[in-house]
Amino acid sequence: MAEAEGVWQKDSNWIVPPLWKSEFRNILAQYLRHKKLSLPETQALLKEAETILEHKAYEVDSDWVLRLVNKSSCSAYDCEYVSLAQRFGVLLVTADKEVLREFPETAVSPQQFIAI
Repeated sequence: MAEAEGVWQKDSNWIVPPLWKSEFRNILAQYLRHKKLSLPETQALLKEAETILEHKAYEVDSDWVLRLVNKSSCSAYDCEYVSLAQRFGVLLVTADKEVLREFPETAVSPQQFIAI
């Protein structure tokens, strides 16, 4: 989470596909199940993220997503993020090794982004 905060401090103008909320809930579920965060902590984090990203979610072009899936080994979920970054001409900041490997022209790690 410290890396995400570093990315946020450098650039707080984030965009996300609508599925971000399901993905974020899944991450919080892992923290909850592994007792790294309590239920009230996960609820507070989700509420904060929903507030921050309330008007930052953009629909993605399904054809574009499928073209990205076709040329990579990434999931359609991951390709939604890639397509959105490409559409807006911004870098996709991700820790996903597969996305970083498959889309080096679009994706950078949080550490790389902070160092730019």
